[in-house]
Amino acid sequence: MSDDQKYLDYLKRVTADLRQTRRRLHDLEERDHEPIAIVGIGCRFPGDVRGADELWRLVHAGEDAVTEFPSGRGWNVDHLYDPDPDAEGKTYTREGGFLHDAGDFDPAFFGMSPREALLIDPQQRLALETSWEALEDAGIDPHTLAGSRTGVFTGLMYHDYSGNMNSGSVASGRVSYVLGLEGPSVSIDTACSWWSGCRTRCVTVGGCSRSCGAAR
Repeated sequence: MSDDQKYLDYLKRVTADLRQTRRRLHDLEERDHEPIAIVGIGCRFPGDVRGADELWRLVHAGEDAVTEFPSGRGWNVDHLYDPDPDAEGKTYTREGGFLHDAGDFDPAFFGMSPREALLIDPQQRLALETSWEALEDAGIDPHTLAGSRTGVFTGLMYHDYSGNMNSGSVASGRVSYVLGLEGPSVSIDTACSWWSGCRTRCVTVGGCSRSCGAAR
């Protein structure tokens, strides 16, 4: 083969590679402009709200979700209550917005021992439940996502639960681990924005095939 033929073959390969690179770059740029689609929702709110339909029912009916303190949590309300808002270690109200069934968690369903379930922050237990429900709401079998490029993005605050596995970074990682997801797993301290929307939603974003987002 002559040198001219070698150069020609080389230029053909380079041209083909450049065309392929250009196509891949175009696909990536197009993906960045794709809209985010919310395809499934799972949530927990005061007023026994366990889904989007129940949330709409609560809002539409104008119901009051404020109740007395839940029982069965070891709170002595008579001892905690003090009408003085400046009293330390006290609460000046006997009512609030609570998730009364927050303790009704099935650890075996998520491959977790009862002892481990007691140690983890309730925020993480709720994230597991609502992530699963959001996927089912979207018509997706959670088991089919194992090994996929599905990301988990969690916004939460407070890390004061008396356990030893309650770092904020663990929240998103726990959902990824339990569901076998291999996309990005990110937790962000969102401060006072924790009531900004339904707790968990499944969306499609660039950089991974789909994602679960949890807002505390």
